[in-house]
Amino acid sequence: MKVYLKKLLILVLFIFILPSCTQNNGYFTLLPQEKEIELGKLYLPASIDEFEGLYPEEEVQTYLQRLGNRIAQNANRKMPYQFYLVNSDIINAFALPGGPVVITRGIVLTLESESELAGILAHEIGHIERRHHARFVEKQLALNLLLQVGSLFLPQNLSGELLFKLAQISAGLLTLKFSRDQEKEADEAGFILLLKSGYSPEGMLKVFERFKAMEKSRPPEWLSTHPLPETRIREWKEKLKKIKPSGTFIKTSSGFEELLATLKKTQPSFEEVKKGKEALKEKDYERAERHFLSALELYPKNVSALIYLSKLKIRTKDYSSAKEYALSALKYNPKLFSGYYLAGLSEFALKNWKASLDYLERAKALIPFEGSTYYYCGRNYENLQNYAKALENYKKALEIGPKNAPWYEDCYRRYQSLR
Repeated sequence: MKVYLKKLLILVLFIFILPSCTQNNGYFTLLPQEKEIELGKLYLPASIDEFEGLYPEEEVQTYLQRLGNRIAQNANRKMPYQFYLVNSDIINAFALPGGPVVITRGIVLTLESESELAGILAHEIGHIERRHHARFVEKQLALNLLLQVGSLFLPQNLSGELLFKLAQISAGLLTLKFSRDQEKEADEAGFILLLKSGYSPEGMLKVFERFKAMEKSRPPEWLSTHPLPETRIREWKEKLKKIKPSGTFIKTSSGFEELLATLKKTQPSFEEVKKGKEALKEKDYERAERHFLSALELYPKNVSALIYLSKLKIRTKDYSSAKEYALSALKYNPKLFSGYYLAGLSEFALKNWKASLDYLERAKALIPFEGSTYYYCGRNYENLQNYAKALENYKKALEIGPKNAPWYEDCYRRYQSLR
């Protein structure tokens, strides 16, 4: 039987996968472009959630998308490029397979001109151009799992094995450390994109030099995944000397100045969030709450403060308030996993099984590889006496894990009792 299945798998490979393989820059790719795009869409909600949600001002997001589109339209790979500014104060920017580019509030606050921001976006597009993320996924997924990628339009139907692997890849993408060769490739692509888009590459050189100077005191998170040896800076300078960009280049714009002014105006609110998080680590809940509430007084749309207040209220068993804070966050970020997840946990604690299930199923649709979501869905289905659905969710939760999670042992016991 095993021999038959192996032969069948090989047959499927030749019929469906190999014909879709394409040659890109001299090497064959197992992951078709449409599946790469699909993976980017799958991983985007987890990435946004990890960096504390989208910055809630629509004009800021519109400006960033417009700037990104100006650069991306000159890319060789025609992808559905999308650009997002997130709330985190970490100095970072990263891309995902298939087109999404995420940039933090923290990194923008280190910049002085639009040409510098354009340089960062061009560099991240450069990684997508050279398929660095897609190649990482191809290495991580075994052939039998790669065959299931076609099911990603319905992630809830995927096997627990693939969901577990997708979760690992998601974490890997956010901490993906590029090699010096990959950084060189992204630099080359980004350099050309800047010239074609009307921006002098001198802006990115200033970013390199500023980040290099910060390396000794407060190294930007961006440097942990994008190594910046002196050779990269030297090569960038050599390109500038060789090409000698001339003509009129865009240095900055009123749009960038407005962006920077908006971020600086809301910065005191995010400083309060930072203090609140420090107090939360020390389990000083009263002090943490004061800082989070102060953050909301300064900037009522502060999604980070709302989410942390929801988490805090769950810890102190004030579930009604926890739900309200989570729902307030969803008003500004309607596709925020944490908002639905925390609302679901709050309703579960209040024994509102159907309401809890509704929120958790929405959370699951956004991030289908979070094991605890399946566990609590299972608990809700069990309380609603839908034992088949409870068993199905418990099984997925156990397959995804992690095994050291506080809910895992109870999930295993419940799963065994319902089998």
